[in-house]
Amino acid sequence: MAKVHVTELVLRDGHQSLIATRMRTEDMLPICPKLDAIGFWSLEAWGGATFDACVRYLKEDPWERLKKLRKALPNTPIQMLLRGQNLLGYRHYSDDVVRAFVQQSADSGVDVFRIFDAMNDARNLRVSIEAVKKSGKHAEGTISYTTSPVHDIAYFVALAKEMESMGADTVAIKDMAGLLTPQVTYELVKALHAAVKLPIHLHSHATSGLSAMCLLKGVEAGASIIDTCNSSFGEGASHPSTESLVAALQGTEYDTGLDLSALQEITAYFREVRKKYWQFESDFTGVDTRVLVNQVPGGMISNLSNQLKEQGALNRMDEVLAEIPRVREDLGFPPLVTPTSQIVGTQAVLNVMTGARYKSVTNEVKNYLLGQYGKAPAAVNPDVKNLAVGSSEVITCRPADLLEDEMDKLRAESENLAKSEEDVLTYAMFPDLAKTFLQERNAGTLKPEPLLTKEAVTSSGAHYAPNEFKVTLHGETFHIKLTGSGHQGEEQRPFYVSVDGVAEEVMVETLSEIEVSGGKSNGNGKKKTTASAGSNGRPRPTHSGCVTTAMPGTIVDVKVKAGDKVNAGDAVLVIEAMKMENEIQASKSGIVVAVHVAKGDSVTPDESLLEIQPE
Repeated sequence: MAKVHVTELVLRDGHQSLIATRMRTEDMLPICPKLDAIGFWSLEAWGGATFDACVRYLKEDPWERLKKLRKALPNTPIQMLLRGQNLLGYRHYSDDVVRAFVQQSADSGVDVFRIFDAMNDARNLRVSIEAVKKSGKHAEGTISYTTSPVHDIAYFVALAKEMESMGADTVAIKDMAGLLTPQVTYELVKALHAAVKLPIHLHSHATSGLSAMCLLKGVEAGASIIDTCNSSFGEGASHPSTESLVAALQGTEYDTGLDLSALQEITAYFREVRKKYWQFESDFTGVDTRVLVNQVPGGMISNLSNQLKEQGALNRMDEVLAEIPRVREDLGFPPLVTPTSQIVGTQAVLNVMTGARYKSVTNEVKNYLLGQYGKAPAAVNPDVKNLAVGSSEVITCRPADLLEDEMDKLRAESENLAKSEEDVLTYAMFPDLAKTFLQERNAGTLKPEPLLTKEAVTSSGAHYAPNEFKVTLHGETFHIKLTGSGHQGEEQRPFYVSVDGVAEEVMVETLSEIEVSGGKSNGNGKKKTTASAGSNGRPRPTHSGCVTTAMPGTIVDVKVKAGDKVNAGDAVLVIEAMKMENEIQASKSGIVVAVHVAKGDSVTPDESLLEIQPE
């Protein structure tokens, strides 16, 4: 009798897809004994976006999470998602970093490494697979499934054969956007089953509403392992529910042998846990057949929704979703999976927010066009390439072949912060984030982002902000409480506050224009002026020489100083927005007369970041 094995995704892909990867370790550990007793083939619990989220938002050491999970799950293999030569970051790492990272992950508790490359460039998988095999762990070569004029069954079969020749133990079909249809699934699995001698592992997001049918057809065609997610974090942008698939296969030749009643106890636990993270719930958690056109994967759409919400631009989601396939075609049809999903998605957001396609091009898109992520599946748009990188030479070798060993350099750079080899590898993944994280950890000041209660936000729920707080200005502290406001949408909207118990009325104009005291008398003895500063106190752009950003973000590099001569189009600043770096160009030729930002500053579109005057 054939038996189908199950990989449970609730500790990684489930919450990555539905609550922007925000589940904390403290909410995972209590249920681990019951998860461990089920008999899953593996539990995906690490890798993907979890490493980034731990350091960036949760202020947890991702290595400590892994070790705690390993101890709490003694009987179940822990699986991680590894981006080949990208590891868990957004660039290619040298081979010695890849080998060190894999070995440390294996030593800390990872048993199964699902290894993929966003470009399906097999050259970028080889070192990772070799390192996993050397560590004595399970290497799963992975196909990043997508559709395009160049992606057909023959293409994927050839890739599977190449991964088998590298020593992979299983082959996974990673349908990160839910693009598979039942019939295509059957044909693809059947072709792979005939072409390679390895077990086939099937992974398909439920976004389009087709994945449960796809898993069933895949099993019928020969897939022996399927990915599912506990229903508490299943369906929609996540995956088919574990309980549903277990019930569907029960009593058939494909019976999983898992206990449905035991699974229900896990479901009840996670349903309560999910309520804590309501503020991170995506607005795109149900069936969305638009994915069959825009190809946005589950984890990407959850994070994209959250990022647009933070920018106050969630209403432009449809425009971004329409732009994504156009950008993807321009870049030669890369599969949309990290990091190419972020590369394409961020560029699509920029194209929409700036009002002009490729007016601003991220550094990652430039690197992609130069071949630094691997070979594009199809030809790129020559006009876009010329606009972004001009006549710069495109590399044709494996990108990592151009990289020198990095571990010694990384150890030296982080020696004042790193307490272990794990810390060095954390620094390798995200240098700027890691510096802050390790400094705060060493000082004992780590503090995760707050989990808000619904009672603490305004009744509309449209924006999250404190309604009672203290402000310290020039050494004086004022206690401020918001007691009411005018109607939303009014051009001039009053806010009623008490300042140290004294009632005040503050008139706020839309487009960030706020009336503050200190100007022309308003007739009752008080004075008011329209604020001339942006949301961070910097001057507003008032002339064509003011350089601004299209999206909120953080300054990571200032390339000029006052007095420098620049030409229109020169890179003057680098900003990180939506985890991607983007160069900001000079708006005109002339002399830099003022720089209003420094590295590490948070910036918004309503500010002048630097000013240029003609010579």
